Amino acid sequence: MARRPSKHLRPSRPLSSGHAKSVIKSDGRWIVRSVAGAAATKAYRCPGCNVEIRPGTPHVVAWPDTPGLLSQSAVEERRHWHTSCWQRRP
Repeated sequence: MARRPSKHLRPSRPLSSGHAKSVIKSDGRWIVRSVAGAAATKAYRCPGCNVEIRPGTPHVVAWPDTPGLLSQSAVEERRHWHTSCWQRRP
């Protein structure tokens, strides 16, 4: 049985692939992906409330559809949000 190459050796999956959806907010179009609690293995700081998102907490990851002028790619601008903080965002 042939083994798949290590995920670290494969090309990265584009951020805008089918696992995410496009959302329009007051500051533009965003790509948003839900993260299940079982898949949340690291702590992040929510930019909406400045409170830590603890490992195991379901949340969303959002990044702009078009990177800003100072960024080379949207990957640099992705942020992890509490789902409720993201939903309250205008």
